[in-house]
Amino acid sequence: MSIQYFDSHCHLGDDAYLEDLEQVISTASNEGLTRMLTLGWNLKSSKKAVELAHRFELVYAAVGFHPENLEEVSDEALEEIKVLAQDPKVIAIGEIGLDYYWYKDPKDHEKQKVWLIKQIDLANELGLPVSIHAREASFDILQLLTEHPVKNNAVLHCYSGSVESLKSLAKLGYYFGFDGPITYKNAIVPKECVKACPIDHLLVETDSPYLSPVPLRGTRNEPKNIPIIVKTMAELRDLSIEEMTDVLNDNFRHLFHV
Repeated sequence: MSIQYFDSHCHLGDDAYLEDLEQVISTASNEGLTRMLTLGWNLKSSKKAVELAHRFELVYAAVGFHPENLEEVSDEALEEIKVLAQDPKVIAIGEIGLDYYWYKDPKDHEKQKVWLIKQIDLANELGLPVSIHAREASFDILQLLTEHPVKNNAVLHCYSGSVESLKSLAKLGYYFGFDGPITYKNAIVPKECVKACPIDHLLVETDSPYLSPVPLRGTRNEPKNIPIIVKTMAELRDLSIEEMTDVLNDNFRHLFHV
């Protein structure tokens, strides 16, 4: 039996795939991808994610407001997200979170926290896990998730924090998604995080069209590149590719109930 792969975080609704999405999906399928989770970042892209999930059998959707896309957020818009989230092919709320890399003003940080908590509350109401973006916000994300736990669990997508923060978040039961950067030569901390992560809480993702792995850096990323990332994860964990994919696929199913 050939190896099967899951991509736990991609953005198939991005304009980067406007001209050839069907080919992107087909190529990924030929590389062994059997499940892909495409995530929204605002209301429009969340609607697109649901549309794509119904268009392609192997695609599932997550809906929500990214911390970089809060200019159009409102309680009314969140109600529309709630309606979308009740679609049977929506398996998470996301991508939501905190971003202090692009936003330095404390007022922006507070706004992000307010809407992150509201979206966690929505996920808890609907019984869904969440996909969390946390960039240069490790302390606040740990504090917020401690005070406002996600009842149906969460993944720290594209994890970029320290090993120490990972261990603290892992004690809360959360998952960690790793992608192209773990293949970069100088990415010492991400590699150490892959090694330190509880193996039953590891996930693999592309975050495509961003963060292409070596040797494809600088090109458009696609779900078909998942095997490259899994190979690096297997080497870091001293496992065979088959053993690594079995673990990753089981983790995906356990978190997202697919």
